[in-house]
Amino acid sequence: MAAKGKNKRIPLQKTIWCKVRYWQNINDITDHELADYLGCTERTLHNYDTDPSCITLKTIDRFLIITDMSLTDFLAAA
Repeated sequence: MAAKGKNKRIPLQKTIWCKVRYWQNINDITDHELADYLGCTERTLHNYDTDPSCITLKTIDRFLIITDMSLTDFLAAA
């Protein structure tokens, strides 16, 4: 068994949120447009930047529908 704190990993919510922001960046999407896609406010986006643990599966599903990506493709992307 690994000692506590020695086996650090990035939480899934943070990984997902970083991928959303990466997609936004490479597709030159504004925060306003992304918020519209996700059905939230720009303030919520900035809250996710600080603490992505609140992001819901509904939000991710909406993102996948809007972008026409499968979850597998999304998670495998850069």
